[in-house]
Amino acid sequence: MLQPSKIIVDDLGDELAQIIPGKDPELSVTIKRIPVSQLDLSSRIIPVCEPTLGGREAEYLMDCVESNWISSAGKYIPQFEQRFAAEAGVKYGVACLNGTIAIHLALAALDLQPDDEVILPTFTMIATINAVTYVGAKPVLIDSEPNTWNMDVNQLADKITPRTKVIIPVHTYGHPVDMDPLMELANQHGILVFEDAAEAHGAEYKGRRAGGLGHAGMFSFYANKIITTGEGGIITTNDEKLAQLTENLRDHAFSDERHFWHQYVGFNYRMTNLQAAVGLAQVEQMPTFIENRRQNAALYSRLLSEIPGIITPPEAEHVKNVFWMYSILVNDEFGMTRDELRAFLAKHGIETRTFFIPMHLQPIYYKTFAGERYPVSEMLCKRGLYLPSASSLNEHHIRYIVDMVQQAHHEAMKE
Repeated sequence: MLQPSKIIVDDLGDELAQIIPGKDPELSVTIKRIPVSQLDLSSRIIPVCEPTLGGREAEYLMDCVESNWISSAGKYIPQFEQRFAAEAGVKYGVACLNGTIAIHLALAALDLQPDDEVILPTFTMIATINAVTYVGAKPVLIDSEPNTWNMDVNQLADKITPRTKVIIPVHTYGHPVDMDPLMELANQHGILVFEDAAEAHGAEYKGRRAGGLGHAGMFSFYANKIITTGEGGIITTNDEKLAQLTENLRDHAFSDERHFWHQYVGFNYRMTNLQAAVGLAQVEQMPTFIENRRQNAALYSRLLSEIPGIITPPEAEHVKNVFWMYSILVNDEFGMTRDELRAFLAKHGIETRTFFIPMHLQPIYYKTFAGERYPVSEMLCKRGLYLPSASSLNEHHIRYIVDMVQQAHHEAMKE
């Protein structure tokens, strides 16, 4: 049986232990979860995020049921793949079970060897590094830069070795990485670039969409993403061979020559027609979802900018941030720590989440990266949190949330 890592927070030492977030605070208002559009803010929680299902999802799902096409074949799978690929500005989309699997499939298509290296940011969701581990490659970490919270492209050259095969930039919280210098460096060394765009549906870099900036992109359609299929993922690419191979690998690597004839070790990673039906209805609403998130972010940032110690999320001049999660940093001037602010908001029915815990501090990877320090990522982990971010939030909700942040600051200053 698998045994968990024996590393615990106390093993990190006092300095590193202070970086790790505390446990999630208990929400005081817990009558029930309902859509934010129906919230009575005095008696309901505001979830940190939730799906918005207001289009043709039910219609398309009923069509699947009535036609009996509910498994991994049916018209909605290719329709969803084609529609989402077009949104990413590429030719091919290969839908699969989730975003982690999308990264795994793309890496599995490369036949990486144990000494081959994959560079990725330490500040990311653990799915990114886990997918590298699945294929037996060696993850190499890189710090973030403080302006956009994305991987520091200026540090990449020092991380590249003759064994580097792939770079995985992560478009953190919906803000694209600075891709032009990254791609220039990767192309000079013959390195593939796979974008982890799980959080960046519709985000743009110099007018081009995330998922179409590297050699391939990988998206998640988990329920908290801008568009969702419940669980789901997709690979986007202009590389026909990569698209064909990953499509084959996701379906047990069945051969075109004859059934039950396999030339690769494949996987059972198929998306169902039911999921794709929901996804198609979601993609049809994607421009509205993105616009809502951007408008909400603009209101949040305008109101929060008046509160000392709150750092609002970045948006570089050459990008379109889609603000998957509205993310802030809590500095000392605020008067409370990040975790104290979370506890205060929880008492008023406002759900939050902390930023990612960097990969070099994760129990399962701590020994692998023993002694390595990434100061910007550690700062983000210590100070960052998400405020409620659903596409269905409205001005009333945001003003209430900001009022509670302001109240927390005032109370902290009285002490």
